[in-house]
Amino acid sequence: MTAVIARDRCRFVLLVFSVAGWLSCWTLPTARCSAQDQLPQLTAGEARGGWKLLFDGRSTAGWRNYRSDKLSDGWQVRNGTLEKVRAGAGDIVTAEQYQNFELSLEYKISKGGNSGIMFRVTEDDPRPWASGPEVQVQDNVDGRDPQKAGWLYQLYQPQKPEWAVKFENQVGFKGIDMDDATRPAGEWNHVYLRVSPKQCEVAVNGVSYYYFNIGSDDWNKRVAASKFAKFPQFGKAAKGHICLQDHGDPVSYRNIRIRVLSEDGTVADPVDGQLNVAGTPAFPDLTWEGFEGVDDEGKIQTMRPLELTHAGDGSQRIFVASQIGTVFVMPGTETVSEAKVFLDIRDRVQDFRADAEEGLLGLAFHPQYRSNGYFYVCYSSSKELRTSVISRFSVSRADPNKADPASETVIMKIPQPFSNHNGGSIAFGHDGYLYIALGDGGGRNDPLGHGQNLATLMGSLLRIDVDHQQSGKNYAVPADNPFLNREGAQPEIYAYGFRNIWRLTVDRKTGDLWAADVGQDFWEEVNLVQKGGNYGWSVREASYPFNNKPATAADPLIPPVWEYDHQLGKSITGGFVYRGAKLPELQGHYVYADFISGRIWALQYDATTGRVISNKSIASTGFPVLAFGQDESGELYYMLETVNGQGIYRLAAAK
Repeated sequence: MTAVIARDRCRFVLLVFSVAGWLSCWTLPTARCSAQDQLPQLTAGEARGGWKLLFDGRSTAGWRNYRSDKLSDGWQVRNGTLEKVRAGAGDIVTAEQYQNFELSLEYKISKGGNSGIMFRVTEDDPRPWASGPEVQVQDNVDGRDPQKAGWLYQLYQPQKPEWAVKFENQVGFKGIDMDDATRPAGEWNHVYLRVSPKQCEVAVNGVSYYYFNIGSDDWNKRVAASKFAKFPQFGKAAKGHICLQDHGDPVSYRNIRIRVLSEDGTVADPVDGQLNVAGTPAFPDLTWEGFEGVDDEGKIQTMRPLELTHAGDGSQRIFVASQIGTVFVMPGTETVSEAKVFLDIRDRVQDFRADAEEGLLGLAFHPQYRSNGYFYVCYSSSKELRTSVISRFSVSRADPNKADPASETVIMKIPQPFSNHNGGSIAFGHDGYLYIALGDGGGRNDPLGHGQNLATLMGSLLRIDVDHQQSGKNYAVPADNPFLNREGAQPEIYAYGFRNIWRLTVDRKTGDLWAADVGQDFWEEVNLVQKGGNYGWSVREASYPFNNKPATAADPLIPPVWEYDHQLGKSITGGFVYRGAKLPELQGHYVYADFISGRIWALQYDATTGRVISNKSIASTGFPVLAFGQDESGELYYMLETVNGQGIYRLAAAK
């Protein structure tokens, strides 16, 4: 798989749910909650996605002691948590047995404490760990066991993925302190466990630790070298109980939920039906001026259209920006045969074939383009390594279908620490200001801590005034920018806490800012951006705790409107709210996709209640969706990588 455009492609799993207004307070570390508020709740999306509570926060129903039909009083329910309150409480197991599943829970361990989470436990041996593999739970600072929290006891420990090593080597950075994602004793930690015939996985606080396959040669070799080699039933059961260990130390568990997987380890798409809408080739006979699918050396060349937009000048023309550094123009008719070069700046744009997340990444026309002829681009510079450039260009006075490459006025230059997570989406808001989406700068786990740092532009959505100059810059900062007067903050920041927005769009009717933020190992999310908002990264990924960052943030965390897990896709492609006329049933829906799975969905959101009404599927090709586009009449398109130029699809009524 080719890694592409402003988002890394190496991550995995969890659950889907909508969150605006439904989240219980435990997901929001800055909120104050009553004990009743802290009771676990399944969101509408979780329930639709097949998740079930294993602990309701009120009773111990569904749990018993190991090799017993009762639960000892050493385990008590307090304030929505399941707590081991005295010595000799004993190991406890689920009443049900599970084969293929995903388990999600939080634990809080005492200072120096130890516990464990076992799975596929049978009751043939007095010791549950004689049959069930154990995910270690302990205080990693003062714990007495060399097997650390999150490790699969004596078998597997965290393994940094190759893509993370690549970016560390790129700049000589080593994020050793980030390899342990646990938070200290007394704080809540989230554990995710997937047991599946395809691949098993363990993650701690949103960071994928390792993968394994039960019964594989690698598994058998590790078992043979461990203390479990002398237990013939260890890891052999096809199904069994989930077990929480009493290791003698105080420990608490909460938000315990499970999703049973199919025999092949898959999950159903949790949608509310399908719209009668599908993608159809928009321009069946289209060729691109200067583009050949094969270069002079016989190597395959790809066309990567990342922006499709219009000038808002009444011409109905369509402009398409290719990642390689070329902007094309064509009439907005199905019969068009050739897209002509409007702007060619390949001489200053980093070739995406050198690093797939760089290149020409953004295009936006000035609201007064008809009179001033200005448009703006965001690109990775080939002249200054790892630098994002925001520039203004002008259309030629002699030809409305040609821009002048020599007319460039650099508005901003933004150094990038890595070659991934550069963002690059730009758009004009209804206020006339230019919004610029920047990722956290790259690497794994936000290694430089950019997401929550207002002193850097990284991990933020910027808002600038391109019609005025200020302080020797080719732009001004709007007087009502939210952090203008906060000490140490960059005044250009409008909102922050983003990992890598792909893409930012403006609702042409309401002016709402929609931002799809690409996740790391587990979650993809859709956000409605508010002025001054903090969207959580890297304290949180979507609505879940992330890494060993402090559980609090400078500003309250705003939950996403919608999120989905990596069982459904692994890299969100944000789209538009449909405001066209040809598809009435799509009216007002936010259309988005996933790059990896190729799925396309339509989200119906009620701004009055702050709730998602529905999430429906749209028939698609199943190929990776690079980006969405919108023409002057409000009709929507999506783009695929192509070698023949036929990579633009229009949303239309399904036949």
